[in-house]
Amino acid sequence: MHKLPVLGRKRRTNLLVWCFAFICAILAIIVIIAGIIVFIGYLAIRPKVPLLYVNAARLDDVIYNQASVLAVRLTVDIKAENHNQKAHVSFYNTRLTLEYHGLSIAMLVADPFEVKKNASEEFYYVVESSPIPLGKQEQLLTQQALQKGLFPFFLKGNSRTRWRIGSLGSVKFWLHINCHMWLPTNSSVVYPHCSSSSH
Repeated sequence: MHKLPVLGRKRRTNLLVWCFAFICAILAIIVIIAGIIVFIGYLAIRPKVPLLYVNAARLDDVIYNQASVLAVRLTVDIKAENHNQKAHVSFYNTRLTLEYHGLSIAMLVADPFEVKKNASEEFYYVVESSPIPLGKQEQLLTQQALQKGLFPFFLKGNSRTRWRIGSLGSVKFWLHINCHMWLPTNSSVVYPHCSSSSH
């Protein structure tokens, strides 16, 4: 006659394991609810990244002498736009560099400013360079530009933006501008509309 196997006692799950599992479940529920609230808030507000771009530019004067020294005067119109219907946007750390064939001509800086809901702000910079001694390559390119009546300039830089999305908190972005501008020597206004990219 075979003996029936003796079964050991069933092990009970430790109370600490149950507590840990309960806490994890509560945290998961909180994360899911927070995600749903953020998603609903996003759909309700539909935030849009602000824009910073070159609205217009004009080459007012060019002086190039026999000593191969260049001096220029430009007017640059920078525009900041906020297409958000429900949030003001703050712009700060705005610094743009104006270059001519890799030579830095001027730094365009703006103090911190705010753009209201669905509005824009414009900044007019009159840039008058110091005399710029040119190397041989730049001399040749400048002579060609004078013959064509068209000068190439490059504007690059960054601006930091911040705006609040209701009670969900604030959003921050870096805006980057890389703008090539071909400006005629007859003082005609050019509208490059080089828009910023966000990061």
